[in-house]
This record gives sequence, structure tokens and C-alpha cells, in this order.
Amino acid sequence: MNTSATIACVFVLSAACAGQTWTSVGPSQTTGFGGATGRVSGVACSATDANLYYVTGADGGVWRTRDGGATWTALTDFLPTTAMGAVLIDPTQPNTVYAGSGEGNFANHSRPGVGVFKSIDGGDNWTQSGATEFSGRCISRLAMNAAATPRLFAAVTRAGGFPTRAAAKGHPGANGARGLWASDNRGATWTRLTGLPDLDITDVAVEPGSATVVYAGVSDIFGSADNGVWKSTNAGATWSKLTTGLPASASVGRVGLGVSAANPARVYAYIALPADATGGGSTTVGVYRSSDRGATWTAGSIGSGSQATYGWYFAAVGVNPTNADDVYFGGLDLVRSTNGATTTATVNIPHPDVHALAFDASGRLVVGCDGGVYRRQGTTWATLNTGLTLTQCYAGLSTHPTNDEIMLVGLQDNGCVLRQSNTTVWTHVTGGDGGFTQTNQLDPTVLYTQSQGAGVLYRSTNGVSFSGLSTGISGRAAFYSPYTLDPSDPRRMLYATEALWLSTNGGDSFTRLSADVTGGGAAAIRTLAIAPSDPMVVYVATNDGRVLRSGNGGANFTLIRTGNPGWPRITRELFVDPLDAGTLYLAAAAYGTTQVLRTRDSGANWEALDAGLPDIPVNTVAADTSVYPARILAGTEAGVYASDDDGATWSRYGMGMPNVPVIDLVLEPSRRRVLAATQGRGVWRAAYEVCIGDFNRDGGVDGADVEAFFLAWQDSEPRADLNRDGGVDGADVEVFFVRWAGGC
Repeated sequence: MNTSATIACVFVLSAACAGQTWTSVGPSQTTGFGGATGRVSGVACSATDANLYYVTGADGGVWRTRDGGATWTALTDFLPTTAMGAVLIDPTQPNTVYAGSGEGNFANHSRPGVGVFKSIDGGDNWTQSGATEFSGRCISRLAMNAAATPRLFAAVTRAGGFPTRAAAKGHPGANGARGLWASDNRGATWTRLTGLPDLDITDVAVEPGSATVVYAGVSDIFGSADNGVWKSTNAGATWSKLTTGLPASASVGRVGLGVSAANPARVYAYIALPADATGGGSTTVGVYRSSDRGATWTAGSIGSGSQATYGWYFAAVGVNPTNADDVYFGGLDLVRSTNGATTTATVNIPHPDVHALAFDASGRLVVGCDGGVYRRQGTTWATLNTGLTLTQCYAGLSTHPTNDEIMLVGLQDNGCVLRQSNTTVWTHVTGGDGGFTQTNQLDPTVLYTQSQGAGVLYRSTNGVSFSGLSTGISGRAAFYSPYTLDPSDPRRMLYATEALWLSTNGGDSFTRLSADVTGGGAAAIRTLAIAPSDPMVVYVATNDGRVLRSGNGGANFTLIRTGNPGWPRITRELFVDPLDAGTLYLAAAAYGTTQVLRTRDSGANWEALDAGLPDIPVNTVAADTSVYPARILAGTEAGVYASDDDGATWSRYGMGMPNVPVIDLVLEPSRRRVLAATQGRGVWRAAYEVCIGDFNRDGGVDGADVEAFFLAWQDSEPRADLNRDGGVDGADVEVFFVRWAGGC
């Protein structure tokens, strides 16, 4: 085929890809926790309209409600990122809204952003600033003072995750300056404020009504001698560290702040211990009250477990604007004091893990947490998640073999959920953080889910209800442990820790199958795949960068690649050609590296397939190998891309999907569809079309395809090996005419 013909074919197929439309299938919310959605990182309520709120999804963009949470509108789907950490309504221009991108909560799924976005029409249109200053880092909080020319403050952190900063995935700006930044022209330009340490700042609070008094929470989550509460009395020109009555810096990790509007001299601080290298040990140090603008502090009463062992993840403070003694502290639990933190009591919130607290214009408390948005009035809670599609899927989406509507997926902090019909409200079936799911393709009443930790596995034998399995599995987990079913015999299961475990009875019992395949330490297997054409061929990838192959069902492995970057939790970065067990596609979830690779010889040699792909991490890859070259789909940090020419060129697949991280792809050519599970906007579905009989890729099936096939067949070109038996012979002619006769 000549070059011009090749270009024409690529254009035809790329246009077909682009013409598809993605549709959200949910979960918009689940049946758990009163109707949960995904993590909300920021909340802003109008000071005058009790029904107007803005919220930021950790990976779901900015949303607005004008009816008190009955309905929501997504506002930022096609900005450069959907990772958001903070939102602010301008106190003097109520139609002006600011959104800080990047989520400063330090988890493996707290992704970096690309600056600050501003809308002057209530969120309908946005402009971007700070891309040079902030890209690769996170905006944890925005605040504005009451000066004649107001000063806008942005608290900046690095992206999170364990190992350190894993969520940044090697972003070139990830190690840029942190600290506190200011804008004196409502976000058009930014200046980094001096006098503060170059450390993460998790909170900034201005004294209500003041043009000059500002507080900053300096919070290196691993500990620093400079951690603590800092104050400026000249709008950030100079700073001093507050110490009298506060804990020593060695005991300070994350800091949350709140200042009373009813009594601006009253300031609160919520402080956690520093984290250890694995993210543990960050229990609550305490809550502290100052009644003299931070000059002196008094310790209040709160349990050390209010932030569990991961206080680096949350430290929200909300002070009732009409009562300085009425204050809420958000961590694992929601804790309230009505006497200025002298004593506190836990409030029974519908969903744990609180990240944002705000009061609306009627005085109601609005809470953003890992389950979405909830509102408290008196002692009752209202769930405000209808249509607020922010769910964060993990890899491991599974589908029913015959019913297109049934799907099963795991969610961040919202368990595993089952879609049973054509609905966006999915049924919560098992708890914890939901991980990999599996559906027995020969008996779809048998389903599997999991939650975090080694050996935690659930099974349903009726397609609806689940019971825990006593697996007996122990070892190291990549937060979750990936597992899979043998497609030829689904009662044969492989389960991964640092080694492989085997069940031959559908999960009733397991035996250890392999040795440790990692490099040791805390490493574990983060994904595995069985070759559909030969179930004795198994591939695994570990979170210390190894890729290995087994030819005897997983008992013994050969190392075929090292240094493969990626995300430390479970992934679907491996895709085995359904027709050729020696052909493996590999995704690399990192910037500045080869992001899509392929081996055709079981790992002996690798080829890069990302020449035409933007420099963006690829979390998952799938390929349709029924055509040659294979159509390759890449699930990236900003949507799905497709290539029809072995990666020489790529185009965005389909229209309508936000620029959201895609964590899993399920390609089903026989059902003419592709599914994408995202971290931030749930599951999406698009039509998948490829013309099988169009051998020359000109968009039609005609005599030219016969000519093109026989020219390739005569020259023994690999693309003429249609039955994938390793040779070009008469059997391929038979396959060609069956396809050709079938048209498209």
C-alpha cells in the first residue's frame, strides 16, 4: 500500500473514531450511604442565595446547583483538567467564581492541576491563569481579603500519594515551588509570597472584614521544623510563625484553619501528626483555639482517632458565621463543638472522610466528603447527590456476557457497585474501597468483588448478593490485590499478592502457586492477565516496575521488562492479544516516557507505539487485533485516544467524554462497543465500529480489498496472516473471503 493510500485509510478510520459519542452510564450515585457519589474536595456557598452552591470533584470538575442541590450542572468538562481542589465565590462580585485545579489531599488519586480557572458569569465560561506557575501541583485552598483592591490567595501543594508524590506520575512541574501565592488583579497574574517556607500549604484563611490579616497552615505531611500556623498582618508581605500554646513542629503534619466571622479574633486550628513513609501514623494531635488573633492558643478536646491514621488526607474546619463557639472539624468523622472546642462530640454523618465544610445563606452546614455532598439542618441530613456524577472507578470493570446493561465496578471509598438495568443509579453490593471485579462469562450469576488488603474477596452465586470468602491468602497487597478468571475455565482463578495464588474451585480455597516475583521490600503485583488463546501464559506487572511472563500457568516466571513506571495501585496496564499469547501491549502511566509499548515475541523485544500521542500518562490499553494493523485504544489521564497505524498517529476517540482520567477500558468488538471507567466521572460507553472486510482501509468493501489482500498474501506480509497462526498460507485466504463477504 502506498503512503498516500495509508494516510487516506488512517483518515477514514480516525474520522470514524472521532464520530462516536460517549454516553455516561453512571454511577451518578449509588444506593449506599444514602445515595453516594464520588469525592468532593471543595464547597462554596453563596452569601445571599441559599440555593446556590459550587462544588469541586477531586477528578470530576466544577459543578453548580441553583436549587439547593436538587439538580446539578457540570461546568468544566472540557477544560484541560477535571482534577480540582478548591472553589471560591468572589465576596464582592458574586458572579465571579474561582476554581483551583489539582487536589491537595495527598492521596494516590490526588492528581496535579494546571493553575486557576476564573468565571465572571457564574460558571458558564472560564479563563485559565497560573499555568506556568502552578502546573503539576495542586491548589488546596483559595481565599480573598476585603481590601479596596482585593487580594486573592492560593495555597499550593505538591501532588500526593505513597510512595511520595505518586499521583503526579512524573509531571514535569511536580517539583515546582509550593507555598502561598497572591493575585492583586483577581487571578490574571500571580506572585509567590516570600517569608514562608517552600513547603505544602494546606489551608489559608483571611480574617473576615480585614484587608491585612491572613493565616496559613504550613504542612509538609512527612514533618518539618517549619510546619505550623503562620500569620501575616500586612496581607502577606511578611510572616511570623505562631507558637504559644501550639504543639511543637515535630508533632505537626497537616494543618486546617478556620476564622470566625462573628468574632474575627477567634481562630481555630486542626492538626494531625506527620505521616510515616507508608502513609500511616498520622493520627490527630488536637484542636486549638485562639481568642486573640493567634497570639496565644488553648488546646481543646478531640480524640486522637478523629482523622484515623491518615490525617494527611483531611483537616477541614468550619466555623458557624453567626456563632464563634460553634465549630466543626472534618476528618474521618465529623466532630462538632458548641463551646469553642472545649469539648467536642462526633456527629453521625452519612459518609466518612470529610474534606470541605461551608455554611449556606440560610445557615445550613454543607459538607463535601468522599461520598459527595450532604447538608445538615438541625439534627437531620439531606443527600444532595442526585445527578452529581463524581464517582471514581478503579480498574477492574466487568460486564455480563449477554446483557449489555449489567456491569460491575469498584469505587474509591464507595465499595463495589452493580448496574442491573438501564439506570445511572448503581446498587452498592460490598463495602470498603472497591477494587477489581470479575464476572464469570460462562455463568454470569457468579460475580466477584474485593476491598483493600490481601485476601479480601467476595462472591455472589445469584448475581445479586455477596458473601466473603475465607481465602487464606496473605502477603503484600498493592492496596488491592488483582485477580482474574481463566476464560476457558472460570473456576480456575489467579490471585496476586507479591506472588500468585491459585484456586481451582471458584474461590473456595487457594494455594500459593509462585515465588515472590517482585524485587522485595513492600512491592506487590498490581496487575495480571491470562492469555485468552493459551491460559498457561500469564503476564504480571508489579509496582516496583517489573513485567514478567509465565508459560506454565503462573508457577514460574521470567522477567521480561524492568523500570516500567506507573501507578502503585491496581491497574489494567497489560493487554494480551486474544489470538496470540506472545503479543502483549503495555501502558505506562507516567509523563516523559514511552507510554504505549508492544512485544510480539513474549517480551524478548519491545516496540514503542506512542510516537503520535501527546505526552500524557496512559493508565490502560486495549487493542482490536481482528484487523491489521490492530486498532489500539489508550485510556489516558485526559480521555481515550485511538490509533490505527501502530501509534504513528493518534486521535481522541469519540466526542462528549470530559477530560477525565480513564483508569480502565473494556473493548467488546463483537458487541460493537467500548466502555471506559474513569476516576472522577464514572463509566462511559461509546459505539465501536470497524469494517472487518475493508482490507485496504478505504472505508468500503469492494474488489480493491481483494486485490490488496492478494498482493499482501503473495509477499507474505504479516497483515495477511489473518488466522494468526504465524504463517501466510491458504487458510488465510479462506478467512479473508469470510470477512470480505461479511462486509462491514
